[in-house]
Amino acid sequence: MIILSKLADYGVIVATHLAAHPDRQATAAAIAASTRLPRATAAKLLKAMAHAGLVTATRGPAGGYRLARRPAAISIAEVVAAIDGDIGLTQCSVHEADCERTTYCPTRPHWAAINRAVGAALSAISLAEMIGPLAFAPAASFTEPARDARIFMDEPPR
Repeated sequence: MIILSKLADYGVIVATHLAAHPDRQATAAAIAASTRLPRATAAKLLKAMAHAGLVTATRGPAGGYRLARRPAAISIAEVVAAIDGDIGLTQCSVHEADCERTTYCPTRPHWAAINRAVGAALSAISLAEMIGPLAFAPAASFTEPARDARIFMDEPPR
């Protein structure tokens, strides 16, 4: 099973909360209360997203956070990368130097292609789409898998 870190998941929750109210500025405490996340966690996520340029922060009594760009211009991949760093499904795909098998591993090039596909999938979804009533069609409505999704199935490309 491939799972995003809990912090990245929470980061998407915080970012979608801000996307739902793009014209409002909210404090970390208000965001934490609205998303039911611990205040320290919300503050940590907002700081990471501010460092990545996804949110802007204003200090002072009327201060708070808001998205730095329109929700349609921020992808889920950007939010995940702001929290977790580079997207990679295997250790060698992100930290090549940490793997002693890099020079002879027969699967390494294939993982790179899979990482690109996952990154492209996360990049294709914006915060605006995440706040829509039906961000994704139900799986049962698909008649054929997406071309890039075949790498995850036993079906060969046509």
